[in-house]
Amino acid sequence: MNTWSFIGRVGRDGEFRVTSTGKEVLSFSVAVDSGFGQNKKTTWTRVFVWGKRGEALAKYIIKGNQIGVVGEVSLNEYTAKDGTTKYTLDVNASDVTLIKSGSPQAEQATQIAGEFEDSEIPF
Repeated sequence: MNTWSFIGRVGRDGEFRVTSTGKEVLSFSVAVDSGFGQNKKTTWTRVFVWGKRGEALAKYIIKGNQIGVVGEVSLNEYTAKDGTTKYTLDVNASDVTLIKSGSPQAEQATQIAGEFEDSEIPF
């Protein structure tokens, strides 16, 4: 089983797009803190929400919001422009929960969740 569950802060507003193959995807970054004081570390991860869920969730993914994410995690390697090897920690989200927001849209997000059948919940 490959599942990671975490809570963090959105690092940049969500970006919703359609891939060249016609698939809809919402992508955003999340900062996940562990430890405290001098031992505090932040792990950055890229989160992807596919299909209609991503489209419905897009307007609620705002920089600074605290969210919970559950999904399948993968570590990907690439070569940067300077020739160094870099890594990204990516999560294909199966569940996203808005925990804390400074925006009035947070209450609306909760209301929208009630409008969908269980199999259609957008986040």
